[in-house]
Amino acid sequence: MIFKVISVFVLLLAVIVALMLGGVFDTAPEPPEYGDGWWGKGEKPNTPPDESIVPFEIQFEQSVFNDLKSRIRNTRFGVGLEDRRFNYGVRPEYMRNVAKYWLSSYNWTKQQEEINTFDHFKTNIEGLDIHFMHVKPTLKAGQKAVPLLMIHGWPGSFYEYLKIAPLLTKVNDQSDVVFELICPSIPGYTFSEASHKKGLDALAVARIFDKLMKRLGFRQYYIQGGDWGAYIITKIALITPSSILGLHSNMATTRLPLQPLFLMIGSYFPSLIFSSKEDQDKVFPAGEKMAHIMLETGYMHIQATKPDTVGSALNNSPIGLAAYILEKFSTWTDPKGRDMDDGGIDKYWTLDELLTNIMLYWMTGSITPSMRFYKENIANALQEPFYKINVPSAVADFPMELSHTPEPWVRKQYVDLMQYTTMPRGGHFAAFEEPQLLADDIRKFVTAVELRKVKTP
Repeated sequence: MIFKVISVFVLLLAVIVALMLGGVFDTAPEPPEYGDGWWGKGEKPNTPPDESIVPFEIQFEQSVFNDLKSRIRNTRFGVGLEDRRFNYGVRPEYMRNVAKYWLSSYNWTKQQEEINTFDHFKTNIEGLDIHFMHVKPTLKAGQKAVPLLMIHGWPGSFYEYLKIAPLLTKVNDQSDVVFELICPSIPGYTFSEASHKKGLDALAVARIFDKLMKRLGFRQYYIQGGDWGAYIITKIALITPSSILGLHSNMATTRLPLQPLFLMIGSYFPSLIFSSKEDQDKVFPAGEKMAHIMLETGYMHIQATKPDTVGSALNNSPIGLAAYILEKFSTWTDPKGRDMDDGGIDKYWTLDELLTNIMLYWMTGSITPSMRFYKENIANALQEPFYKINVPSAVADFPMELSHTPEPWVRKQYVDLMQYTTMPRGGHFAAFEEPQLLADDIRKFVTAVELRKVKTP
């Protein structure tokens, strides 16, 4: 009886909400101002800024490698539980194997040479030396490249784009679209200088990266990102929409007004929220989806509150750092990794690939400032108003992503959504794991936007 009463109440509430919905999404606050900032040491100087762009080559002293190997050799490993897999985190036995491979087989020199085959640069913006990888295509006569800003997330880096870069910059016989890629490192990640002041959030980084693109001569350009990159590109689209030709995201995290209420109603009556069974399955049952997210977001609470504390440990132990990052590449690529002895890592990645990304964090000492980005953003993100994105947009929804936003909800915020693709496979690190799938989806979207530009008077 009680269940029936509750069900009737929820149904009536759903009807009321449905009547309200017409006005909920029609209005949105004014976007944040473009603003300005200074994140360097001390006070902002009165002299004109140095806007030079200088080539940069990745190179480390031998003493850094000697120190790394010594720390790995002297690691104090724990003892795992019986019958334990990755559901408690990375197994100590697995990390022993990683340490052995790292010392005896991993070749940083080879990986460094590959990274340095791409052109890297630094330039100072708002007091910080910003690193970026710049990949230009070889064009046919009369052909013009399309500028694309690609932004990584945590615990990734610009290294995620080494696989996809040749696919996007290669002249394609099936499409006239070929890209010129700019892949910067978020301030505090790998080779981009960390902020010396509190408050450097996604909005500030969006402005810094827009200034970077303008400094490179791109008045208008496309933007793409996942994880923090997806959050940053939405900020770029908000503060300078006239500069953005199109936005492509592989992690849409739309936060709608009354969304918690929708989740509650949909848990009882999913068809009231979404007509498509596919959309229903992406969100409901809400409790089950939330439980999965809770299993994977403990790190977020730590990094959004006291990042420097755990940073002290990770910055001191390469095996600790590797365990912390490898766990994410396990379960964020496939949640079934929690139930595997090796986390399923070897199924999707080589240790060379993952250790290179880890090395970029270790060698630059950037794990702590990279985690501070959560501290600077999470509280604001939970409180920020519902903004509408008006630039041409596309979303690639990979099945193993941490969370999913169905197309109807995406359309409420990305009002000019031209493309929504449910991908056949792949997880959180899309450009790294499924570069061909992501490249094809980006190219399809940009081709459609360019065609619409031609047709529009």
